[in-house]
Amino acid sequence: MRYVWWGNPIQEWATALAVAFAAAVLMILVRAFLIHRLEAVAERTETRVDDWFLRMLRNTYSLSIVILALYLGSLMLEFSKKYEVSLWRVAVTTMLLQTAIWADTGVRVWRRRYRQAAIGGADSTAGVASTAIIDFILRLFVWVVFMLMILDNLGFNITTLVASLGIGGIAVALAVQNILGDLLASLSIVLDKPFVVGDFIIVGEYLGTVEYIGLKTTRLRGLGGDQVIFANGDMLKSRIANQTRMFSRRVAFMLRVRYGTPPEQLAAIPAMVKEIIERQEKTASFERAHLRNLATWAVEFEVVYWIKTDDYFVFMDTNQAVLLDVLRGLAEQGIDIAFPTQLNVRPAEVYNAQDAALHWPPMDKGADKGAGA
Repeated sequence: MRYVWWGNPIQEWATALAVAFAAAVLMILVRAFLIHRLEAVAERTETRVDDWFLRMLRNTYSLSIVILALYLGSLMLEFSKKYEVSLWRVAVTTMLLQTAIWADTGVRVWRRRYRQAAIGGADSTAGVASTAIIDFILRLFVWVVFMLMILDNLGFNITTLVASLGIGGIAVALAVQNILGDLLASLSIVLDKPFVVGDFIIVGEYLGTVEYIGLKTTRLRGLGGDQVIFANGDMLKSRIANQTRMFSRRVAFMLRVRYGTPPEQLAAIPAMVKEIIERQEKTASFERAHLRNLATWAVEFEVVYWIKTDDYFVFMDTNQAVLLDVLRGLAEQGIDIAFPTQLNVRPAEVYNAQDAALHWPPMDKGADKGAGA
């Protein structure tokens, strides 16, 4: 006697179960083999790709494997069109959910790797704050896209839903455009890295050390100890001078010598300054020293050299040493530094001088008497 269940003989059900069991065992074995191989590869390499695939394979759920195996076994059976469509939708939904889980796992692995790379660095605080929002946006995007695909696969009309989401998104974006602008500016700061936490920057008339980079604001610690807070959008609209990323610093100063200094001594000044700067061979590099101008009250020399460091304290120490040696060299050669002078005249003396000018030239007293007579 031949038993039939749901339009299929028992023998065909047994065949379908055998196919499903074999498919499930095969997929589980393949997953275990790939995990074992990727673990060995990940230990020998420093690339992130194998780590991503390893974590994604580990997040391949056995339930998904069983459902897909049962669907493969169901292909051995004959069902009505309605049941075939339902089974297909269940299988596709399972595949979409598993793919969404893989994508979500990839985003989380990226976030964990980014944070580990930032730990101990200057931008660790900014990295934690920024990757949190990037992680949230990417995972939200992944799940929204896959949920819409799942709804479409299950037979729902998502056209109206997508249109509604689009209109609602535009309304929300207009309502919070300033917040979204600062949020996107935060992502731009983190990804482009014009500065990181710990950098000394100049923004317009404000200068200080970057203390915090948040989702909406960036905070500087000023030289006076005050905290200056910028909106991220305003920060990116400004011109930013990042002093920390200077590989070298250019120093230019004017050396003013008193008039009356002999030309021979004036001619020796550039060579003396060059020898002083080149003495600082580890930190300074001489560029030029020239007599630039015969000014109103001084003979002016322009000196330019480079300090080969981005350390501000080394810069100040080197510049101080150079200036002190220049003063010593001028003193040894008997050359005086020029400085502007001011003649102090009492008001009465000014009045008498003006009065004398009005009666110039002076009149002969004898002539006056003769004329009077």
